Amino acid sequence: MRDKVEEVLKKIRPSLQADGGDIELVDVSDGVVKVKLTGACGSCPMSTMTLKMGVERVLKEQIPEVKEVVEAI
Repeated sequence: MRDKVEEVLKKIRPSLQADGGDIELVDVSDGVVKVKLTGACGSCPMSTMTLKMGVERVLKEQIPEVKEVVEAI
C-alpha cells in the first residue's frame, strides 16, 4: 500500500510545490497515512485544511483502504 500512496502523492506534490511547500510520506500503517508537510506548507495556518480536505480526500478516492491521513510530528 505504501507504493500506492507514494504514487498518489506524486500527483499531489506539484500543487504543493507551486505554493512553496512539499509533502513527504512518513509511514503507512493499518490504513493510516502519516505525512509531513514541509516548506511553506509546514508553517501555513491552513495546513490542516490542506491535509484533510486535499491530501486525505484524494488518497481516499484513489485508495479505498486509506482510513485517515495525519501529520507526523
